[in-house]
Amino acid sequence: MAVEQTPARAGEQTRIHNIGYRNYDGPRLGRAYARRSLYSQSLRGSYGLGRSVKSKVLPMLLFVVMCVPAAIMVAVAVATTAKDLPVDYTRYAIFLQAVIGLYVASQAPQSVSRDLRFKTVPLYFSRPIETADYVRAKYAALASAMFILTAAPLLVLYVGALLAKLDFTDQTKGFAQGLVSVALLSLLFAGIGLVISAVTPRRGFGIAAVIATLTISYGAVSTVQAIAYEQNSTGAIAWLGLFSPITLIDGVQTAFLGASSSFPGEVGPSSGEGVVYLLVVLGLIAGCYGLLMRRYRKVGL
Repeated sequence: MAVEQTPARAGEQTRIHNIGYRNYDGPRLGRAYARRSLYSQSLRGSYGLGRSVKSKVLPMLLFVVMCVPAAIMVAVAVATTAKDLPVDYTRYAIFLQAVIGLYVASQAPQSVSRDLRFKTVPLYFSRPIETADYVRAKYAALASAMFILTAAPLLVLYVGALLAKLDFTDQTKGFAQGLVSVALLSLLFAGIGLVISAVTPRRGFGIAAVIATLTISYGAVSTVQAIAYEQNSTGAIAWLGLFSPITLIDGVQTAFLGASSSFPGEVGPSSGEGVVYLLVVLGLIAGCYGLLMRRYRKVGL
């Protein structure tokens, strides 16, 4: 026997449920604000600010290690009434290149590897921010963090030199040259560190790869330069310096900033060779930026 079904009344066919969503009526700040926020967040993260206490230990410790020798040199200069600082402004970063390399190795993967590992990069690109904004913000943040790391001890040296009543003009000129040098170093090292770190989402692999790249290249170039010097092949020493980031910066500042070279026998590049050094440095910086753009275009798909 068929059962007759009573059709539902019109009011019972549909219901509207209020689940609490509200429209956003505030200002739309756009790409520029998002880019600045990402830069600020990444820069703070490079020193562990806004993160756990454990994340602050290493960057802050490396910052202190960079500044302590400068403070000791200043104290000695003031106490002994020396006529000049024990080390030139342009040489300070070269002497402490191991500390700088360790900082890059620890912070470059932290800047990009987590986004790759947890696949949050496409979420960034789903908003007004674009690939170029992400890459520029990350690159600028790490370069700025490195500039702070390398320029702070130079400022300590400069203030101490003025307190020791050393010649103002000479110290100001040296300080300015040192700032130019560490600015180039920061851009180059930040680019290399980010490119290597962006290859793998594993932070540990990124750290090891950055350390190996910076350390092995410098050690190999320094060894071969020493051999060339012992064999009286001094003409090859300058060209060998093109194969390591640290020696590249050393060559540029020797050729254009009046610095003394740390190459064996202080055989630094001439002005003509210095042009090649500068072009290689600028090319590497542009190349790192281009590789990062290409990498994140693929990741953001």
